[in-house]
Amino acid sequence: MTFSSFTEELTHFARNEAKPDAPELTPVDAATLLILKEDEQGTIRVLMGKRHMRHRFMPGKFVFPGGRVDDSDSQTCIHKHYAQELRQRLAKHAPDRSAAQLNALAVAAIRETYEEAGIFIGEKTAGENLELNQPELKAFADRNIAISLEPISFIARAITPPGQPRCFDTRFFAVWESSICDQLAQGTGPSGELEELQWPSLQQALELDLPPITKVILHELIERLKTDPSLEPQTPVPFYHWQDEFIRELI
Repeated sequence: MTFSSFTEELTHFARNEAKPDAPELTPVDAATLLILKEDEQGTIRVLMGKRHMRHRFMPGKFVFPGGRVDDSDSQTCIHKHYAQELRQRLAKHAPDRSAAQLNALAVAAIRETYEEAGIFIGEKTAGENLELNQPELKAFADRNIAISLEPISFIARAITPPGQPRCFDTRFFAVWESSICDQLAQGTGPSGELEELQWPSLQQALELDLPPITKVILHELIERLKTDPSLEPQTPVPFYHWQDEFIRELI
């Protein structure tokens, strides 16, 4: 696929699925996390899970862990911060976001990864006061895991087009398996939102039943890894948004 075919596919899907009488919605901040690992053969794999069929939104689709940003995410104590270049990219086209709100984007992705997949992304500490007072992060504090944004990479941003039942302004982040500090023994998260968690290769993931934007993000990641295997913070990232059709802008 080419970048132009990405926007064409998203535009086609959006127009087919749009409800003419749907109210105009304000995008809600959301974030998702691609956890990557390299196997013994050098193949890059990504964690994905299947949304439970009882979900009203995208039931049965395979996705990365993630969800909407909660108010408490901006109040989280951060142990280590984003790379400066990454923060600048997050702030572009988001002038109304404070520093705490920009932090909240990755915090939400990390929190949702625990809630949906039972995986703790962060940094082990010696047991000092972590000041993680939110109930959602109690499990991190209990394990002396601090919230670190330092290893986070920014992959893409996408805003849901009009005419859809929900509207999200989603940031797609990535982190390598080395940032996993702990994992729940049951192999899934306490929310029960994701099942059939698995580590397909990036190419295998494309064969799963995916939402269109998830498919596009996987293609974007595959292309980026060819020239930027370390996912450096200074690398521009694609921003997909609607202007009578989907456009792809680098930020």
